[in-house]
Amino acid sequence: MEPVCNDIDQPLGQKKAGRGALRWRRLETSSIFLTLCAVAVFAGSGAIALRERPFRNPPPVAISEPGIVVEEHADARSRADGISVKTAGAPGAAIIRVNPDVPSSGDNAIVIRDPSAFGQNPRFAHLPDRALIEESQTGPLPVRDAAGRRPFDVYARPWSGARGARIAIVIGGLGISQTGTQEAIRKLPPEITLAFAPLGNSLTRWMQTARQEGHEVMLQVPLEPFGYPNNNPGRHTLLADAAPAENLESLRWALSRITNYTGVVNYTGARFTADAGAMDILMGELAERGLAYLDDGTSARSVAEEVARAKGVPFAAGDTVIDEEKERGAILDKLDELERIARARGFALGSGSAMEATVDAVAAWASEVRKRGIELVPMSAVAVDPERN
Repeated sequence: MEPVCNDIDQPLGQKKAGRGALRWRRLETSSIFLTLCAVAVFAGSGAIALRERPFRNPPPVAISEPGIVVEEHADARSRADGISVKTAGAPGAAIIRVNPDVPSSGDNAIVIRDPSAFGQNPRFAHLPDRALIEESQTGPLPVRDAAGRRPFDVYARPWSGARGARIAIVIGGLGISQTGTQEAIRKLPPEITLAFAPLGNSLTRWMQTARQEGHEVMLQVPLEPFGYPNNNPGRHTLLADAAPAENLESLRWALSRITNYTGVVNYTGARFTADAGAMDILMGELAERGLAYLDDGTSARSVAEEVARAKGVPFAAGDTVIDEEKERGAILDKLDELERIARARGFALGSGSAMEATVDAVAAWASEVRKRGIELVPMSAVAVDPERN
């Protein structure tokens, strides 16, 4: 039965439309809507096509650090040479591999190796640059890479480059005492350079911890003192009268104990550093491997500076040993002396050992010295580099 339609059920001024008319109006509305959608899609596509960089195929990520590969559209976890920096499980994500031997064959892989780009990404500071390693029977040896980059350049801690007064402090003996090493890394600010003893324990672990905390790292090399062997720095000491091959063997053993260091510092060695022939062998090896030499300043008879200059080795000399006297007040007096030298000459360098009194005094002094307009810098910032100067 058809429903009864009264005038009261219709809009004012209109008659009730029939079913055919209503269907036609619906079709007209749908056609208009579809037409508008088609126009919008066409306009959007045209705008994308005319862009300088379309939304599709986004530009690959540029990496400025040498030896880093970025792979796009990676679907699984990636490890390269035992190093996994970033992993992804969805298309379009990136996997970063550090110093791969062979770049990925993917079309979207980019390898950037800039020989002029010195320095190491702080995120990877605890990882050795494989291009700067020569494998040997005793362990990894530092070496220049094919582009001429040196460990001295790559592992150096950045600094401001300002012309104001600056002080470098090198604290040695790390690795000998586990507790002392831990405290030195924990308490000392990252501007302080840390030097590791080759006969220490867990050296790789402590080196990585120090580098992760931002420290520049050096390696101590035992050299013959006067009074040897009664005064004996330990195994693999370089001797003034030893054959060159013997000293090179001992030196390379020491150099292979850790990685990621900028150079070496003498451990004792008053007799060895006074012998130009013996020092010539040492400096020749450092020059070939791109390492610096720091003379701790304990011997007035050292010929290290002259030989380093002749061999082209970056060189720095200590102005004072800050903890010859182990008492806190005496250490602070030596640090004050370094401030006076830095203000007069522009820079100063002091060395000390990772003893509790030294570490505590340096940590307290470092928190105040910046307020007095002194910049704390790593050893590399005060070294004279023949290849750049």
